[in-house]
Amino acid sequence: MLRKFLYFAVNLLFRLLTRVEVIGLENQPRSGGCILASNHLSRLDPALIFALGQRQDMTALVADKYRRNLLIRPLITAVGGIWLNREQADAHALRAAREFLQAGGMLGIAPEGTRSRTGTLQPAKTGVAYLADKANVPVLPVAICGTETAIRQLLRLRRPHITVQYGKLIRLAPISRANREADLRRNTDEIMCRIAAMLPPQYRGVYADHPRLKELLEKPARRD
Repeated sequence: MLRKFLYFAVNLLFRLLTRVEVIGLENQPRSGGCILASNHLSRLDPALIFALGQRQDMTALVADKYRRNLLIRPLITAVGGIWLNREQADAHALRAAREFLQAGGMLGIAPEGTRSRTGTLQPAKTGVAYLADKANVPVLPVAICGTETAIRQLLRLRRPHITVQYGKLIRLAPISRANREADLRRNTDEIMCRIAAMLPPQYRGVYADHPRLKELLEKPARRD
């Protein structure tokens, strides 16, 4: 019941206070295990992704530090969030996330691990690639822009323009034991370059000159 109320309330607030442009929402699968991987610019991002979600079995990995927040903790509990200790290899959280995915749920994760302080893509951790391999699920790349200045604009009584673009589902190449670290990095870069390809150039950060991004950006021209 609380989850439905939160969904309604968050949707209403975004509709009233912001102008959200959504592209490719049809790419979001209606069922089946899947990792939703997005860039992270603002504390508004998780709420925005939740508001656009079309599934009742969607949740996210949430930094353990918010467990002590008396306002945020019950909200995360209501949507079944999985607490993650970012300061160490949290085997319990990773196991819970894998089981959730294998049961058919959609799990939201920010591969960068935390909000970008520069408004551009930062080097991503390999956790998403690891989970996708262990749970054998696809990844849905999502690119967000505009949330990094949204709160400042709201304080000035302006309606910020926010864009959320959903990419195509991707199946990552298997991770081999012999080349585990290299394979995890390759798959992580694939996810981040897919996100970067949907972002304006000024948001691409450390992936701006990645060879894989250049390949992705050239593909539409090759089909013409």
